[in-house]
Amino acid sequence: MAVLVTGGAGYIGSHMVLRLADAGEDVVVLDNLVTGYDWAIDGRARFVQGSANDQSLVGDLISTHKINEIVHFAGSIVVPESVVDPLKYYGNNTATSRDLIAAAVKGGVKHFIFSSTAAVYGMTGLAPVVEQTPLSPMSPYGRSKLMTEWMLADVAAAHPMTYGVLRYFNVAGADPQKRSGQSTPLATHLIKVAAQTALGQRPKMDIFGTDYETPDGTCVRDYIHVTDLIEAHALLLKHLRGGGDSSTLNCAYGQGYSVRQVIDTVKAVSGVDFRVDEGPRRAGDPASITATGEKVRSVLGWVPQHDDLTEIVTSAYEWERHLLTRNR
Repeated sequence: MAVLVTGGAGYIGSHMVLRLADAGEDVVVLDNLVTGYDWAIDGRARFVQGSANDQSLVGDLISTHKINEIVHFAGSIVVPESVVDPLKYYGNNTATSRDLIAAAVKGGVKHFIFSSTAAVYGMTGLAPVVEQTPLSPMSPYGRSKLMTEWMLADVAAAHPMTYGVLRYFNVAGADPQKRSGQSTPLATHLIKVAAQTALGQRPKMDIFGTDYETPDGTCVRDYIHVTDLIEAHALLLKHLRGGGDSSTLNCAYGQGYSVRQVIDTVKAVSGVDFRVDEGPRRAGDPASITATGEKVRSVLGWVPQHDDLTEIVTSAYEWERHLLTRNR
């Protein structure tokens, strides 16, 4: 029996592969390497290069490796890009997920875990969201993810498959053993961009919007360490395997930090006072998105171990330093 991880060569997916392999699981990775790296895949996993929307390939993998569970990370994730190129997101996210789910149903997969996003909530104000907060995504990215959530709910009602949806907030940091991290050079994640700027890889960085209705005028987000996020996936897989009900859960610490606070923390960790320019808002960016995270704690018994902004920033910064010395 094996677990199929789509997008397992990417940032979050590669951490899931590590977590499963560390637990002695048999892991198969499916990734097209458009944004992922084959060197990021743990050597204990079996890697197949291909697309998650290739139903024939996925069907063969399910049959050959006796796959009972799929953890689906593959997709596109840049909010501003989704506004400019919405069809890319409905193709890479919604349509691909539909084809993957179809192959899963045909192959008799028992459990399906999907990486969703806080972007399904849209503009929520400054109060933390809960899973029952009305869903009103502001971008094609958020809508493409929400459509997949709907598909999973409908499929699970019609077929003998249970599912778990984890709505990520802002994921950051790297594996404590430096085995994986955010490796895409032009990634738009705030902490990565700030760390790259501190290391001189970028001449400066920008703050997009300083007139939001937040304490300091910049966007507020709930940052979560990737290691804690992956532990929630492992607990969710255990929950489903044990006969637990399908669940949709927010993955967050319940503490928001503004863009300025994050930049100040990166400057403190790095000891570099790098250049920061202020610019206009980006399309599709809500002023604030945070969550209580109470449900994931109660349903899965999830206890975060790395819920400290300085620790998150430090691990991300150290990973960027590691990438500078790595031979690709």
